[in-house]
Amino acid sequence: MSVLPSRFIYLCLHFLVLYFQLQESQQTSADFRIYIENHTRNPDDLSRKQVRIYQLYSRTTGKHVQILGKKVNANGDDGGKYALLVVETETFGSHIRIKGKESEHYICMNEKGKIVGRPDGRKQECVFVEEFLENNYTALVSAKYKGWYLGFNRKGRPKKGSRTTQRQQEVHFMKRQPKGRLDPLEEFRFTPVTKRTRRARRLKTNSKRN
Repeated sequence: MSVLPSRFIYLCLHFLVLYFQLQESQQTSADFRIYIENHTRNPDDLSRKQVRIYQLYSRTTGKHVQILGKKVNANGDDGGKYALLVVETETFGSHIRIKGKESEHYICMNEKGKIVGRPDGRKQECVFVEEFLENNYTALVSAKYKGWYLGFNRKGRPKKGSRTTQRQQEVHFMKRQPKGRLDPLEEFRFTPVTKRTRRARRLKTNSKRN
């Protein structure tokens, strides 16, 4: 008779342990979800992964995006000081902020879909998500206003986000290094070794010995 109560108590304790483990797991998942949401909505300086300087070539105008202060257009010359962009990449990959190196204003999109330059880029309106297209161009969609893209018409004027789609050429851009500056990846390209290069190396070594 004493075996049944003991087994019953053991089973109760076992289920209690499983229950508390499940509660702890759910709490951990909830905390991680909150962490992700907070860092996506309000990313700070510590969450930035990378900072790069490059230009955004507009497929529509054939020129570059430039930030003049409060005004933003796509009429910048290659290597122009207002066309140099400081691009801050978030921890979560494709989330970026775009700041003018000269003007120190960020590209932002307000609730009306208007593109403006602002000195403070910490708000979600100033965060864009990179979308890599099959034609080697990049589209930038607002992180706050889903489906609204950064885009410029043929005159280089900003388009309202509500009037843009990913398929429009007005929202297609290409990353380019500033005029006279090589892509950092160029430094990691290797010269293939052939019979001619081996012979040249031997001749160079022999000349140094002599």
